[in-house]
Amino acid sequence: MSIDFWIGVGVIAGIYGIFTLGLQLNAGFTGILNFGQAGFMAIGAYTVGLLVTEQGWSLWVALPAGVCLSVVAGVLVGLPSLRLRSDYFAIATIAFAEIVRYTLQNAEFAGGNQGVLGFDAQWQDVVAWMLKQLAPLGLGAHGQLPLLIVVWVVFVGLVVGLARLQKTPWGRVLRAVREDEDAASVLGKNVLSYKLQSLGIAAALAAIAGFFLALNVTYLYPSVFDPSFTFLGYAALVLGGLASYWGVALGAVLFWTLIEGTRFLELGLNSGQQAALRFIIVGLFLIGLSMWRPQGLLGNRAEMVARS
Repeated sequence: MSIDFWIGVGVIAGIYGIFTLGLQLNAGFTGILNFGQAGFMAIGAYTVGLLVTEQGWSLWVALPAGVCLSVVAGVLVGLPSLRLRSDYFAIATIAFAEIVRYTLQNAEFAGGNQGVLGFDAQWQDVVAWMLKQLAPLGLGAHGQLPLLIVVWVVFVGLVVGLARLQKTPWGRVLRAVREDEDAASVLGKNVLSYKLQSLGIAAALAAIAGFFLALNVTYLYPSVFDPSFTFLGYAALVLGGLASYWGVALGAVLFWTLIEGTRFLELGLNSGQQAALRFIIVGLFLIGLSMWRPQGLLGNRAEMVARS
């Protein structure tokens, strides 16, 4: 296993970490099950890619535009669906994510299944500069190292920011909404508004993750944003623990270390059987964890008791 392989794993773990921070904000702190995170991710990534390739925008200007459009999409999805019961809201968000994916797959402006290429030229300039700075340390030959550094710097910054935000009155209202939205409403809090804010921030985080995913794969195509992306994010969330932003970091790293590390098991199986076995092993690990620590590795048992 080369260092470049594990750098690649670290990049994916960081991208999933940013993506899962939004799920943590929604499920862990607001009590809403958002299964449409991959759809917000796709909107952000495609907005950046299309603005750069079709409209000639700078990559750095297109990024905030993609984030803003994802937030708008989150608000538009949430306005009608957040009034529904939680399970209906979850179904509505899955439907939204699939609508986005199939639209991108069939829309001529988005390149259909041919996807979008050529949006990362400015990023490659940054990579070349960073590798030049890393060369004296003997790290200039690892092409994905700059992305690994940037992804994790952004991730840690977001975790610190969200953790601090959670300690503000705004964060405490989110917890109140999670525990008993009727009681929060009686206290004069606009429950729908707070849920929309939570969903909008989660959509913004998904867009940022989508931007980094686009830089990693260098090619945008619809199947990248399959709903399984969201479900794998929830798996990392459960592993790290609900209501813990640092748990997201631990969960993402452990989850992808397990997924990718099991590639190297030598059991005489064909590729299909090996791939299935990897997910079986991860599934058994998650089942065992749910029995041993149902709150997750860094989750707070008191949070779970309060909900029940």
